[in-house]
Amino acid sequence: MKKKSKTGLILTGGGARAAYQVGVLQAISALLWESGWPPARNPFEIICGTSAGAINATALACRADNFGEGVQTLLDVWQNIAVEQVYRADSLGMIRSGARWLSLLSFGWLLRKWHAQPPNSLLDNTPLVGLLHRMLDLPRLDTVLAEGLLHAVAVTASSYTGGQHVTFYQSAQEIEPWVRMQRIALQDQIGVDHLLASAAIPFIFPAVPLYFGGRREFCGDGSMRQLAPISPAIHLGADKVLVVGAGRLTEPSRYADQSPQYPSLAQIAGHAMSSIFLDSLAVDIERLNRINLTLSVLPEELRAKTPLRPVEILVIAPSERLDDIASRHVGSLPGPLRAMLGGIGAMETRGAALASYLLFEASYANELIALGKKDTLARRDDVLAFFNA
Repeated sequence: MKKKSKTGLILTGGGARAAYQVGVLQAISALLWESGWPPARNPFEIICGTSAGAINATALACRADNFGEGVQTLLDVWQNIAVEQVYRADSLGMIRSGARWLSLLSFGWLLRKWHAQPPNSLLDNTPLVGLLHRMLDLPRLDTVLAEGLLHAVAVTASSYTGGQHVTFYQSAQEIEPWVRMQRIALQDQIGVDHLLASAAIPFIFPAVPLYFGGRREFCGDGSMRQLAPISPAIHLGADKVLVVGAGRLTEPSRYADQSPQYPSLAQIAGHAMSSIFLDSLAVDIERLNRINLTLSVLPEELRAKTPLRPVEILVIAPSERLDDIASRHVGSLPGPLRAMLGGIGAMETRGAALASYLLFEASYANELIALGKKDTLARRDDVLAFFNA
């Protein structure tokens, strides 16, 4: 009897850019419904996420018994998102975190009283805890896994303490954890702390302590040291994967015809963010396509001797530069935050890449949702073929 194939969903990291994923999911839900799928039917047996994508993935996984409801939950959150739901952006919050942190970097040798308890991050993301509790239904996640409506869910984090990239996965069935170079997998009960750790953008949000392997390790954003973003879904049993990116996978040079300016701090930070969130995904997609091509030309007897297997992949990524979109919406950020980001050049067009990760505002999120929907509908035939719809 032929084993039933499993479809995996991979939602990558990118802070506020994750709003794009919701537009993609909304369009997929609509396309499948038009092709005859019941609105509640979940098209993904395996759901994996990283950083803000981990939050979207877990919220969707909690509602695997009703895919349409899961997508609508994400829409309700992102269409009405505000910075204050994710991190403190008032004057007092800026003083306690951002201004204090930047001052310590500049004048730490003078500020001895802070040495015992220095600020942990640029921004205080305490409000995110409340938002996660509103988005998630973790008891329902246990139920959908137990009833076989979902095979597995996985989120990733990076351990500052141990230096490893860690995938935490939850499943009703026993799945053997895997160990690879600089990355490990652990079966665990996914909770709010895992998501806070996975979404803790380095320097921007504080590290989160997680307990595993018999000790406490401080963890940050799962996009760091993520050498193979697609591999968790494959290890969990996916035969085909839909990958939703948080940025264009290839970017032409923008200023080749202009005299170069020395980069602002925000421009450098945005470049670093793109390296963390985008580069490893592009490399992993190339790797998977190369493996698929190699397997396709091997004789059947040789294919039977290799542990590798072909994995169908569909990638949907933004057709427009998200930092360009962000530059049109930075004015919607709260005044204290604009003042702080303006000081490092993030309010300028060339520094908008950094702002694109922090712009948790409805105007920006809704434009990304619309772009995700448009990009997916433009791939209508590919999407329907992928789901055999």
